[in-house]
Amino acid sequence: MAARKLFAAMMAGLALAGCDPLPKPLYTEYTPPAAFRTEADGVRVDNEGYQLDSQGYRVNKRGERIGMVDVQAKTAGDKSNAVAGYWISNIGEKAPGSVATPSGGAASGSGPGSIMNTNLPTPATMPQQAPITPTPGNVAPPPGYR
Repeated sequence: MAARKLFAAMMAGLALAGCDPLPKPLYTEYTPPAAFRTEADGVRVDNEGYQLDSQGYRVNKRGERIGMVDVQAKTAGDKSNAVAGYWISNIGEKAPGSVATPSGGAASGSGPGSIMNTNLPTPATMPQQAPITPTPGNVAPPPGYR
């Protein structure tokens, strides 16, 4: 009897060894299309219809890159610093520069960003809620309710 149980357990283990319980990822079955196509004249065009230069950046009809921002030129002379005034331990002093100021509405005390807006309702100016009638305590339960 023990030999039969051992044989059945070995056969079950052998059957399970042939199973692959994990699903197969889709990227092994389906290859996504390329992000660009090459036209007959050799111009590369992305899926949105923009022409691409040799480095793969979008270009307009004049060959100028679209959406590129020269960060160094845009921030030249900017004295703001996100950690201005905080102690920086590795340099042994406070960080230089200034922190960004809030919007005009918040700074002036009026507008959506202001905490000093005096038009906010207070509990005394809020309308009183009417009592709920009938109250749940004095209504009979519906028929069939236990």
